[in-house]
Amino acid sequence: MAVCEVARGGLVEELAWLSKETVMFVSDNTLGFFLVSSMIHGIDDYNKINPYMTGWWAHKLGFPACISPTPHETILPSWILDSSRRRYISEEIAKLGKGNISAQIFTFRELCVATKNFNPENQLGEGGFGRVYKGHIETPEKIVAVKQLDRNGYQGNREFLVEVMMLSLLHHQNLVNLVGYCADGDQRILVYEYMQNGSLEDHLLELVRNKKQPLDWDTRMKVAAGAARGLEYLHETADPPVIYRDFKASNILLDEEFNPKLSDFGLAKVGPTGAETHVSTRVMGTYGYCAPEYALTGQLTVKSDVYSFGVVFLEMITGRRVIDTTKSTEEHNLVTWASPLFKDRRKFTLMADPLLEGKYPIKGLYQALAVAAMCLQEGAEMRPMMSDVVTALEYLGMTKVEEDNNNKEGEEEEEDERSKV
Repeated sequence: MAVCEVARGGLVEELAWLSKETVMFVSDNTLGFFLVSSMIHGIDDYNKINPYMTGWWAHKLGFPACISPTPHETILPSWILDSSRRRYISEEIAKLGKGNISAQIFTFRELCVATKNFNPENQLGEGGFGRVYKGHIETPEKIVAVKQLDRNGYQGNREFLVEVMMLSLLHHQNLVNLVGYCADGDQRILVYEYMQNGSLEDHLLELVRNKKQPLDWDTRMKVAAGAARGLEYLHETADPPVIYRDFKASNILLDEEFNPKLSDFGLAKVGPTGAETHVSTRVMGTYGYCAPEYALTGQLTVKSDVYSFGVVFLEMITGRRVIDTTKSTEEHNLVTWASPLFKDRRKFTLMADPLLEGKYPIKGLYQALAVAAMCLQEGAEMRPMMSDVVTALEYLGMTKVEEDNNNKEGEEEEEDERSKV
């Protein structure tokens, strides 16, 4: 946030640029906001703006000095734009959510206070959608995660509305809780429950940057089972069913006990109902995680999510990214690399994450890779339902490292005998 000072009549007043279009000002101990209707031409660094000019709207607002707009630009008071935006958001939520939206509505000012003006020191993460900050709200008093969506990012008004509605209407222990949202002016902000351990990606694929220790085998299986239960709820309990469409490690959040919750529902889609077999839609999602039939035809089913789950589960087993251009050409794509290895059980151990240091149950590894292979089958009809995946993972979770390793030596001898036949 850039701050510049304005001098008038011996008083010093502050302009705090919260974004490219939103300004907070402090004058005579009064806090206020106004919006610049369009980005000032040719200026990206607001620290360089000369604030010593006046404008009619500034006088009407009781604010004596502001940025001089170009001839075709005006400075509008925030309530003119805010009331229209809030009314649109509220009407759409009421219409599509049928009045059952329970999320709290926050003002931008409240969230500025909660995050200390979106202080970079409070930033938890950043992606194509925007930035996430740690915040503290007073009503109700709690620590929250505040996701400020990027106006130029992929998540627009529709995705914002979808996420508010989905997370307000769907409730499960493995879905993140939406505390509230803000639609003031051009702001699109979502307020979630705070998840102490960040995302699965932080602990699996970004260990060095985030200074994390690798997850042990049992924790990986716990996270996989919980994430699978979240998808099972969306596919088989929600009515109508919901296709998540963006299942990946960065969207799986972890609480202090590493219980997983799915987040980021902006791309979620209501699934086929009745005699329908699929939903036809524009291809969205993250490269590498999309099911092949969806990527080719735009035909979306719950089995598309099953494929994405298989990709993430394989990442959890191997410790590899689905797309990694730092590796040799034949290993760029995780699924392509793993496909021939799936066919030879003797090579299963080659797929185990080296950071596990061999501390995994051999039976568990075989079973986990079998589940991943089933989810990654080319034909959607051949993939299991998520309820079947949950059953398999719950059984898998009962096989602990210590218990299984007692039988490891005998099983390896048995495997050697089979290979000789």
